[in-house]
Amino acid sequence: MKSGFIAILGLPNAGKSTLINALVGEKVSIVSWRPQTTRDKIVGIMNGEDYQIVFIDTPGMHAGTSRLSKYMADEVSSAKNDSDGVLYVIDASKPLDKDSLEFLEKTAATRSTVVALNKMDIADKAFAMESVKRLSAIKNIEIVPISAEKKENLDELVSVLRATLKDGVRYYPEDMYTDKPLRFMAAEIVREKALKFLLAEIPHGIGVEIKKFDVGEDGITRIEADVICEKETHKPIIIGKGGETLKKISVAARKELETLVDGQVFLRLYVKVKSGWKDNAAILDLLGYVKKE
Repeated sequence: MKSGFIAILGLPNAGKSTLINALVGEKVSIVSWRPQTTRDKIVGIMNGEDYQIVFIDTPGMHAGTSRLSKYMADEVSSAKNDSDGVLYVIDASKPLDKDSLEFLEKTAATRSTVVALNKMDIADKAFAMESVKRLSAIKNIEIVPISAEKKENLDELVSVLRATLKDGVRYYPEDMYTDKPLRFMAAEIVREKALKFLLAEIPHGIGVEIKKFDVGEDGITRIEADVICEKETHKPIIIGKGGETLKKISVAARKELETLVDGQVFLRLYVKVKSGWKDNAAILDLLGYVKKE
């Protein structure tokens, strides 16, 4: 039996969440074109007949000063430190940045490091090969060109990752694909749909708190949630004219939640203004953005 914990790291919008979902075969991390969508470490479990890879999706590495930004940075750091290896995702359609090169040089010196050169389906091939050339100068890393969106060359990536595993145990049951509870997944799904329908300046200022999550005797799952925003001016935008935007968010979230719980869902959303919530320790605690000891 081979097993190991692999931290998925990279800059915002590199495609980490799309990749972990593709590798695991289930939706364990929400996806958006907006950077810094992921805020927590998300565990995705890949089970094979004789191996188990526990992937840890992480927030995109970025600089920020709010308590929330610091929490996200801590999540990245702890994922790296607690893992057996690193899978670093790079957007091949963009220039290779100096920070990634420096990070990989340091990381590869201490632990198994694999680079997934992602978005090869849209990248200029000559441009991408130049990135490969620069990455190849770093010792002790494996480079695998892929497309997480198109699920291209993922078998090769898994093969390379399996070679980094060590003799071990199956850390999670074979039928388990994430360690996150349904309440967490529900909040993330609502936030994902909000990211889809809201204006660019609002999404990073919203959080979602699940106030109620009950399964009735009739088998219907009843969920109530607060969509939290930072400014009074954001509230009418989230609600939309005649409640249209909030309804779009609710309908889209409900459909996915019904797939998640495999049953009927009644979802009710409210919009609450909590100014400066990203720097409010009590609110961050309520939303689950607290450092775990």
